[in-house]
Amino acid sequence: MNNQVYSNVVLGEGTLIDPPSIIGKLPRGTAEGECLLEIGKHGHIRPFSTIYAGSKIGDHFQTGQGVSIREDNTIGNNVSVGTNSVLEFGNIIGDNSRIHSNCFMEMVTIGSYVFVGPNVVFTDDPHPMGCPHYKECKGGAVVEDYVRIGANSTILPGVRIGRNSLVGAGSVVTKDVPPDSVVAGNPAKVIKTIDQLTCPRGFFERPYTWPPYSVRLTK
Repeated sequence: MNNQVYSNVVLGEGTLIDPPSIIGKLPRGTAEGECLLEIGKHGHIRPFSTIYAGSKIGDHFQTGQGVSIREDNTIGNNVSVGTNSVLEFGNIIGDNSRIHSNCFMEMVTIGSYVFVGPNVVFTDDPHPMGCPHYKECKGGAVVEDYVRIGANSTILPGVRIGRNSLVGAGSVVTKDVPPDSVVAGNPAKVIKTIDQLTCPRGFFERPYTWPPYSVRLTK
């Protein structure tokens, strides 16, 4: 089995593409050469992944197997997207962020140093399906720098998750999350602040005193 790499792909030095993958697939309604796909240096795209033309991806990009990335995505450096995750159109992902396996997002803005756990779903349409104005309504969520989102969480349209906050596993986030907060539940509610977290085993006085969070604390 071979890769299918279209002519409108600019591939950085040292980036590996494991077969079978499709790289630079044309979005519906576009012609050959109309959309460009840029992928930076020293990345690794694993088997059965499809990345459409019309996106820009930075250096040291990694995917798991079976990843789908549509057009109009902007992805920074040192980003990983886990196995079977789907990035529909219009996402922005900052440097050093990780999107774990089986995630779904569309029109979402992700900051730097963000962790998105497995099976997290971002929604962007409050009245599916077929609303003619959904793109200009609430849109996708905004996730600020250093946020951690636990596995199996659902993030509703248009919410903002504040810098350095933590979303507990299985939460349903229906409204904005303040910075430095811990939220959990359905609907998710603030239960404490990040500074009130403890390390159960006593390895640290409290969690997130290690890099990159320790760097953030000194700024």
